[in-house]
Parts: sequence; structure tokens; C-alpha cells
Amino acid sequence: MSASCCSIEKRDHHEHEHLGMFGENTELIFAILSGVFFLIGLAIEHLLDVPALYYKISFSISLFFGAYFIFFESIERVLKGIIEIDFLMLAAAAGAIYIDRWGEAALLLFLFSLGHALEHFAMNKARKNIEVLGELSPKVALLKTKEGSREVPIEDLVVNDIILVPPHTKIAADGVIINGSSSVNQASITGESMPVEKSPIESAKLNIDFETMSREHKVYSGSINGDHALEVKVLKLSKDSTISRMIEMVSNIDGTGSKTQVRSKKFEKWYVPTVIIFVVLLCFAFLVLDETYNESIYRAITVLVAASPCALAISTPSAVLSGVARAARNGVLIKGGKALEDLGDLRTIAFDKTGTLTEGKPKLTHLEVLNQFDRTLFMQIVVDVESLSNHPLARAIVSGLQKDENIYSENKAENIEAIQGLGIKAFYNGKQVLIGNEQLMNTHQILVSNSIQSKMEKLISSGETTMLVAYQNLLIGIVSVMDLPREMASSTLKALKEIGIENMIMLTGDHPLIGNAIADKIGLTEAQGDLLPEDKVAAITKLKDKYGEVAMVGDGVNDAPAMANATVGVAMGAAGSDVALETADVALMSDKIEKLPFVIDLSRAAKRIIRQNIWISMGMVAVLVPATLFGIAEIGPAVVFHEGSTLLVVLNALRLLKYKQD
Repeated sequence: MSASCCSIEKRDHHEHEHLGMFGENTELIFAILSGVFFLIGLAIEHLLDVPALYYKISFSISLFFGAYFIFFESIERVLKGIIEIDFLMLAAAAGAIYIDRWGEAALLLFLFSLGHALEHFAMNKARKNIEVLGELSPKVALLKTKEGSREVPIEDLVVNDIILVPPHTKIAADGVIINGSSSVNQASITGESMPVEKSPIESAKLNIDFETMSREHKVYSGSINGDHALEVKVLKLSKDSTISRMIEMVSNIDGTGSKTQVRSKKFEKWYVPTVIIFVVLLCFAFLVLDETYNESIYRAITVLVAASPCALAISTPSAVLSGVARAARNGVLIKGGKALEDLGDLRTIAFDKTGTLTEGKPKLTHLEVLNQFDRTLFMQIVVDVESLSNHPLARAIVSGLQKDENIYSENKAENIEAIQGLGIKAFYNGKQVLIGNEQLMNTHQILVSNSIQSKMEKLISSGETTMLVAYQNLLIGIVSVMDLPREMASSTLKALKEIGIENMIMLTGDHPLIGNAIADKIGLTEAQGDLLPEDKVAAITKLKDKYGEVAMVGDGVNDAPAMANATVGVAMGAAGSDVALETADVALMSDKIEKLPFVIDLSRAAKRIIRQNIWISMGMVAVLVPATLFGIAEIGPAVVFHEGSTLLVVLNALRLLKYKQD
């Protein structure tokens, strides 16, 4: 459709500003000049008794300013074999001149160019909501050198440079903190409303990949440092930073991929040629009607203006861009119109468990002393032994006892041995310690009573990974750890249910008992466990067959195949993750699952506005075409209503920029 009406394209709509002396306002000023010379010509024609040449000169100047931008955009497309609305408007103006209606030709192009310019002006409001992200990144960085420090353009930074970040300044690059602790406002990247506490990484972990690094150590370009100075090691070039990738992806978004736009394009393929054929036939109406040739041409031109579906062409792209811009401001990247519309159709969502519905880190959840053993000594034995292990569960137990019980290792344990599938064996003060499952105890002839077995089964059924502890061949206690549900998981699922999500399914590689326990705690409708990545793909396929549209929410790495197979793939915690940004249709830049109801509700609001816009645009055509065909409306009113409907759908779409979830 029209470049004027469908102005959301990858190219800049001012690329033909050969007379750009007024900067980005040139197009609007040209439209105003067109109107001024139209009014001057109108005044000369009706108020002065002078030859027609005088007012035709004024109308000609009006036509020049009105046609300037439209002409270049139209010619570019005609050369590609594409006939669009701009061309139809120019043809209508040329026809009016042909029948000596110079004033109406000038009025047509004045109002059309004014609508064209105001439409671009309005749409730029949506674009600037995205482009403002780029302004968040500083232009220079304070590079640490042997002599001290110096300012350099951020484009000159290379990986492994060290930059200094004074308090209350913008961070110039994606990197890792190597010195200093501070709170960092990263709302521009992740949409988090509260500053995030950041601390330096241990030197031994400096080689960890940026994507997998703990969020407490990494920082993003464009985020704002708090009260304390930081030293940051640069891990990504400026062009590869998270914010640069966000801007690039969102800026290239248009509405062409959306289902509504695809249907509109199919409609336009037969509609536009039909209009052209009909208008050509109307030019010869004088052969069968009692009217002059000029009257037939005039009616044909007026119908051509009325039938041009300009508002239809802009209705979907304007809403898509506004919706995407609004989401980006809240730390959500929606990659295109198809993803935006598909979100609005969802009734079923599948979730990964670890790191999505849960925190992704096991925590000590239960500690119980058996056989009247000394509690403090029990905890000391466990801490000393588990401190020798690098296993995530061991680290969780040690961290929990240090934090909750203030128990630290006394380095009295030694000779730790991992026993595959069973647990570990070590020695504390020279005496054997076993930590593991019931089978480990059985292999060492340690009796596990029925009552202890019952306690174990209860803990396991609630989703906890449970271990027995034996010392000197005596059971002395039970410890269990669990990857706890996210704090907002339950309320998020409740909110999703309230907005019409009927099926919420967990897909996890963990034991089904763990999956079911988590599902019961947070309110899922179903859980499927023991799934490998390929099993998750098969599960998504079955869910699509059963329910239709299905979203898959995961971390964008292990769940990439399942997300790719889903109707909509949603990656959580995508900030800094190249894989998540590339794989997902929707990326929640922070790891806040509570943003999911917002983005689904936003997409539904976008769909409503798209439907409203289509009704407005087609309703106006349905009214104007008969009115112009039967001579009720002339070209002036037709253009006014035509351009008014275009601006109306744009302004309606821009309401999404102010969208707030109910």
C-alpha cells in the first residue's frame, strides 16, 4: 500500500528531502506552503478581476509544494512496478488539471500532503519512544590507563578495556564489575523499577561468559550507576551491546508480518486494481448518462480519492509500532506484528521450570536432627563436609547454614568421595560421614526406619531433594534443598488466569514428583516431568494439536527448540543474552515473570485497536464511495474525510503508547 499511509518502513520517510532547509519539518512546512498558495490562488480567482493565468500560477506553486514529497515516493515505487495510493492521488490531481479544475487539484494535494506530513509527525512519536533508548547510552567512556584515565568515544572501546564509572553517571558498556559495589538503575534495559545491587566478581571467575554470569556482577550500557564508583571490564563492543541490539531489532519492526496485515495485503491485491478499473470505466459514464465528459472525469477523480484505502494501509502498522514501543519502554522486546497479534490469541502457555517459574538456585529448606544427636555438631559436620564439594546442592546447603545458622567450616573434614547416583562419603575428625539417599545408607548397612522413610517420602513428594546424613554408622539427620518458586510466580499465574489464560503447563526435566509439587504450590493446571529438550518439542506439538495457539516461556538457551516450535517463544532474562534475543519472538529483558500478563494484555489492546482502525477505515470508504459516486460529495469534502480517517486511525493507535494494564 501507500508509502504515505504505510510509513512504518525500514527506510526513513525523509530520504527524498532534496530541499531539506527546514530539517525534519520540511515536509510539514511544504504542506503548509501548499495551503498558503492554494488560499492565495482562491482569493485571486474569486476576489480579483484578473486573467486566469494569475490564479493558476498560485495554484501551480501550491501543487508543486503539495506534490513534492508524494511525487518522489510514488515514482520510486512505480519504477519497481508498484502502484500505490500516492500515485492514485497524483493521478486524481492530474485529472483535475486536465478538466481545468486547478483549484480542486491544488486542494487535493494540499490536504493529502498535509495528512501525509501530519501522519509522519504522529508516527514519529511512536518511533521516538524507541529511539530514546539510544539516547540513554553515553557517547564517551572514562578509560582506565597506566597514567590514570582519559575520555574516549564508546566506539573506541575494545573487549577487556577497563572503564571507570563515577557515582550517578551512565555506564558506557556491557561488562563485569571488577572493583566497587553499588546499586544500578537498569530500568532502560530490563524495565525494573528498583535499582539492583551490584558487586565485583571474584577474579577466579573472570572468564565466565557474560550471558551466564550472575546478574549481580554484570552491568549494561545505558544503565545508571548509584552512589559508589565502579570499575568495569568491557565484555561487549558498543555495536554488540544489549541496548544497541534492542534498538536495532525494534527499529526494524513493521506491521507486515502480522496476520491482520497479511489479510489486508491479500485484500488490497484485488481491491486496488478493482478501484482503478472502476474509475477508468467511470471516465466514460457520459456515454450512457446525460452528462458531459468533464463531469464524468470529475466524478471518476472524486471516487478515486474516496476509494483509496489509505487508512486501512496504516491501521495495522501504526498499532504494531505503538504496541512494540510501549512494550520496549517496559523492558519487553516484541519482535514484530505477528508476535504481537499471536500473543493476544493465547489461551495456553507452557513454562520451563528452572529459572522461569523457580529461582533457578537450590536453597536449604529443611534440616532435622535424628537420634537425639547434638544439633550444633550436626550442622558443623554437614558444613565441613559439604564445603569440600562444588556440587550446586552442596553449595546451597553450606550457604543456607552460613546465612541462617551462622555456621562456618572449621576445615575438619577431608577425603571427600562422590559416589555416583548415591551421594558423598568423607571423614570428619577421622570418622566416616555419609550424605546421600537411602540406597547409600543401605550399601553401608545403616538402617533407615519406617518413620524416617515416611519423612523422606513426604519431603520428596513436596518437591524437595532430600538427603540423609550418617556419622559413625548412625543416622544423625535429614537435610533437604529445593529450587523454590519465584516470589511472584503464584500471583503471576493468577493474573494470567484472570485475563483468560486457561491452560498453564510446566515442562521440566526434573522428576514428575518435583514438577507436580511446584505446580500445586503456584497454581499450574498441569506438569510434565522427565523431559529432555526433544521431549519438550514433542510436548509443544501435542499441546498445539490439542489447544491451538501455544506460547513457550523459557530461558532462551536450553528451551530454544521448544520456543521455536511454539506459536510464540518467550525468553525471560534476555538482557545480555544473544541466544535469547535471536531465538525468542518476545523477550522479557529482566527475569521478572510478572511482566507476562502485561505484555499479553497489551497485545490484546493492540488487536482491539487494529480492529477499530479497520472498521474506521473501511467504514469511511463505504460511506464516501457512494456519496461521491452519486454526486452527494465533491472532491473537497472527500479529501477532508479521507485524510481525517487516516489521521484518526493513527491517533487511535498512538493511544497504545499510554497503555496501562487494568
